[in-house]
Amino acid sequence: MHSNTKPAVDFERNLQFYKFCAYGFLKNLRFYEPFLMLFFLEKGLTFLQIGTLYAAREVSINIVEIPSGVIADSLGRKRSMAVSFMFYILSFIVFFFAGSYWVLFGAMLVYAGGDAFRTGTHKAMIFEYLHMHGWGHLKTHYYGHTRAWSQAGAALSALIAAFLVFWRGSYAPVFLFTIIPYILDLLLVLSYPAELDGPRHTSDKTIASEFVHVIRSLLKSLRNPALIRAIANQSLYSGYYKAFKDYLQPILKSFAVGLPILLALEGEQRTAIITGVVYAALYLLTAYASRSSGKLSQRFSTLAIPLNRMLVMGIVCGIIGGIAYWLGVPVVAILLYVGIYVIENLRKPMGIAYVTELMDQSSMASSLSVESQAETLFAVIIALLLGVFSNMWGLGMGMLVVSGICLVLAFFLYLPVLEHKRAE
Repeated sequence: MHSNTKPAVDFERNLQFYKFCAYGFLKNLRFYEPFLMLFFLEKGLTFLQIGTLYAAREVSINIVEIPSGVIADSLGRKRSMAVSFMFYILSFIVFFFAGSYWVLFGAMLVYAGGDAFRTGTHKAMIFEYLHMHGWGHLKTHYYGHTRAWSQAGAALSALIAAFLVFWRGSYAPVFLFTIIPYILDLLLVLSYPAELDGPRHTSDKTIASEFVHVIRSLLKSLRNPALIRAIANQSLYSGYYKAFKDYLQPILKSFAVGLPILLALEGEQRTAIITGVVYAALYLLTAYASRSSGKLSQRFSTLAIPLNRMLVMGIVCGIIGGIAYWLGVPVVAILLYVGIYVIENLRKPMGIAYVTELMDQSSMASSLSVESQAETLFAVIIALLLGVFSNMWGLGMGMLVVSGICLVLAFFLYLPVLEHKRAE
């Protein structure tokens, strides 16, 4: 039977723990992120064009995702991460100089290469480290703490980004400034211990046999129906979050422009200040949510219960937020958007822990890449639908309709609440 006794959180906060935290902190110094949607709108793009950019990015990630995971497992995770950061840095340069839809499209594809080589790989390094130290049962706590540092980095990033936009009077320069923390993060990852790099081979024959071994392990994991359902449940909300999250920016802009304060400033400067402050507060909240995920999970006999509940709660926030924005009450829509962000960061560590329990240890990076790939598939469909419906009926109605579709799908992807039997 399930015990209500809370397990001791006894992992060591050593140098590698702080390196994992620093990685997430630097990775989330994405100064462009609070203004990406506004950057696209400034370039004259429609919601439909923006939706196709997001979809193109996610499709590209989808294509490269599993091969990148296999490469990470077979040829070394640190080198895979180095390739990722090079793609990111190149994309930032292209974004800065972009002046047309098709150049932005190309920049999105390059950015997707960075995401494809990163997602799954770093989580696999963390879980490998926990496995080596006998801390596997503390996945939710450990990953939640490292993810909290990521959100703290995002909070600081929002304030710095607001200053940069206010100072430069444009959204484009934030891409160049993002190169600095990404170079630092590249050097940090290269300093990780060799045992986290995975297998390293020089013989072509050995590499080929390793590819075969990893692919077989991956296929074995995917034959597990429980794993497939868990991935779908986890990925639906993360894909929903990915597709929806940047639409907070035009809502914030309409709120900032309508405020009877800071009237001496130009509209973009007011938008920069309001967006920076809101995103900083938002990411501090999500940092707390990530750190609290492990404690929250202990209140339930199985992770399936909070995962199911929060899946519905988050999508309902989108439905009510869409109605609020449609009715011309952006402040309510903003508050509900905060709910979407907080639920993702409470839910993500639990979802990843739930999914990894069902995975084959020998293909962890590959299986986690499958999870990320499923997220991108959901994000592609949701981003395109959101772009189409927002173009037709406005952003508020687009949010309402797409969230309604996702809510119906969520009920088909409920996790069975029988998982406590495994702990008996």
